[in-house]
Amino acid sequence: MFGILSAGIAPGLALLSYFYLKDQYESEPFSMVFKTFMSGALLVFPIMFIQHVMETEHLIDSSFISAFLTSGMLEEFFKWFILFYTVYQHVNFDEPYDGIVYGVSVSLGFATVENILYLFALGIEHAVGRALLPVSSHALFGVIMGYYIGKVKFSATSRGKWLILSLFVPFLLHGTYDYILLTFKYWPYFMVPFMIFLWWLGMRKVKKARILTIRQNQDAFKFEPPLNM
Repeated sequence: MFGILSAGIAPGLALLSYFYLKDQYESEPFSMVFKTFMSGALLVFPIMFIQHVMETEHLIDSSFISAFLTSGMLEEFFKWFILFYTVYQHVNFDEPYDGIVYGVSVSLGFATVENILYLFALGIEHAVGRALLPVSSHALFGVIMGYYIGKVKFSATSRGKWLILSLFVPFLLHGTYDYILLTFKYWPYFMVPFMIFLWWLGMRKVKKARILTIRQNQDAFKFEPPLNM
């Protein structure tokens, strides 16, 4: 049991630490990141219940609906809801890169609990595969969602566009990820290039968010009033 818990938790904590430590200016309070992580973790249970009801009532009649609606839209919407309605207004969300920290946090909270449950059901031998695919993909969905949430908060224009993209892009990517798994017999041939693309896109958003954060801090320093002598 301890081995499964360790294998289930370790990938999420490693990825969260990686993106957290890339915040080169004011790091987010650990307590706030932990609360966001736990909020994502608690999402697993209501989402699993909704998915179970949809399957029981035979509301899922195709792989496309299963991938894009019951997985992609349902999971990303709840993560987006927490990020936008509980974290967005918080005083600690004061830099563009912070959106990525909190987006990754809520996503990895969800992915970590889901990972533990799957490892209990399937066995610890699946730990490496799940770390490389579901856990890391959730982290990257969180990166992309958080990037656009940061654009919503710190952009002077086009906020409506960034808000739509903050949900639509992760939903589309998540749905595509699940659709590959559900429909293609030789899914690794499609999943490997998709994951390479996902990492490229996620790291590109990280780089852009860091540049925006650097500019914001430079501007704040430039216009800071001089101290009285």
